[in-house]
Amino acid sequence: MTLKDCADAVLAGLGDLRSELEDVYKDLHAHPELGHQEHRTATRVGEWLRSCGCQVHEGIGGTGVVGVLANGEGPTVLLRADMDALPVLEDTGLPYAATAEATDAAGRRVPVAHACGHDMHVTCLLGAARLMAAAPAAWQGTLLALFQPAEEPGDGADRMLADRLTERVPRPDVAFAQHVLPYPAGQVGTHAGSFLSAADNLKITVYGRGAHGSAPQAAIDPVVIASMIVVRLQTIVSRELAATQPVVVTVGSVQAGASGNVIPESAELLVNIRTYDEHTRSAVLAAVRRIVRAECDASGATRAPRIEEGTRFPPTVNDDAVTREVSAAFAEMFAQRAVAGELQSASEDFSRIPDAFGTPYTYWALGCVDPAVHEAARRRGTVAQDIPVNHSPRFAPVLQPTLDTGVQALVTAALTRLGNTTAPRQGAR
Repeated sequence: MTLKDCADAVLAGLGDLRSELEDVYKDLHAHPELGHQEHRTATRVGEWLRSCGCQVHEGIGGTGVVGVLANGEGPTVLLRADMDALPVLEDTGLPYAATAEATDAAGRRVPVAHACGHDMHVTCLLGAARLMAAAPAAWQGTLLALFQPAEEPGDGADRMLADRLTERVPRPDVAFAQHVLPYPAGQVGTHAGSFLSAADNLKITVYGRGAHGSAPQAAIDPVVIASMIVVRLQTIVSRELAATQPVVVTVGSVQAGASGNVIPESAELLVNIRTYDEHTRSAVLAAVRRIVRAECDASGATRAPRIEEGTRFPPTVNDDAVTREVSAAFAEMFAQRAVAGELQSASEDFSRIPDAFGTPYTYWALGCVDPAVHEAARRRGTVAQDIPVNHSPRFAPVLQPTLDTGVQALVTAALTRLGNTTAPRQGAR
C-alpha cells in the first residue's frame, strides 16, 4: 500500500462519520469552557476515546486527556488538540452560538466563547482517532491522541508535563498539531522552521507623586510617564531593529487613577512582545527595560519602576525534515489546496510537549473561512477588514470543508509514520 492507499482506507469511513462529527462540533461550540475548567469537554473526549478502544488517561494536569491506540509494532505518533475557550462574548449569529458565562481565574464573571477554534481542533482529532481505530489494517504502531487544556493562558502544556505526562504515555517518535487560521477553508498551510513567535508578557508599574488635578506642579504624573513609555516603546521596532526582522511590541493595557481631577501615585502597563529567536528576544527585552527606566528617570519618578515577567510562550519551530515529509503528503492528498503557510506572530505552548519528549514536530495552518467570502474580500483588497480573525467575537470556522479537511490532515500526517505501506491494498478495511 502507498501512503495514499493507507489514507484512502482510513478516510473511507469519513462520509458515514461526518454527520456525527458535525453534531459534536456544534455541541462543543455551544458549551465552551475556560482554561482549566474544561471538565465537560474532557468528559466527552474520554467517552469518545474509550469507544474507539483507546487506553484513556484522564485528569492529566487537571483536565488533560490522552488516548493511546496501540496497533502492533511500529512508530508512535502524537496528535494534539487544545480544548479551552476564551472570555469573549460571541457575536457570530450562528444557531449554535455560545451563551455561556464562567468565573475566570481573577474571580470575575465573564462570557465564554470558542473564539479561537479549539472546538474544531478537538472535533477533528476525535474524528481522526475514530477512523484510525476502524481501519487497523491500514497502519501499524501507536497513536497518541492528546487533548490539552489551557492553551490560552499558556500553562496547560506545562501542567500536563508537571503531572508526569512523559511517564504516563509512550514516547512519540514525532508530534503533530494544527490550528484554524483565516485562510480559505479546505487549505492546509505548512511552514518549515520558525512558524509561530515566542511571546513575553510584562507588567510594568511606574511611580510618581499624587496631587490635585489643578496643581500638577505638586505632582510627578505617572500617567505622563506611562504615556511617554508607550510612545517610546514603538521605536524599538521602528528604529532599533532591521526592517527585515519580524518583532511585535504591543502595550495592551494602561491603568492609572480613578478620577479626572486626581493625579494618581502610580500607573500600570501590560506589554506583550513577540519574537522568533532568543537573540532578538533578549535585545528587545533589554530595550524595554532601558526605555522604562530612562523615562522614569527623565520625569523624576519617586522610585524605580517595577518590571514583572508574566506568562511566556515558547517559539514554534517546525522540524525541517518532518515538515518536508508532511508537506509532500499533503500535496498528494490535497493538491492545490496544500499551500505554503505564512509566518505567524501568534504564539502557542504546544512545542513544550514534544520538546519535553525530545521529539521533532510540525504544526500547520488549517483554513477555516468560506472560500467564496475570502476570495471576494481578496479581490476588494479588504481581507484584513472583512475577515474576522481568531479571538474576534465574530470568529467561527465555516463548518465544512474545515472539519473534513482537518480530519484528513491529521490522518494523513499520522500515516506518514504509521502507514502500513508493506501490506497489500486489498488487506485494508
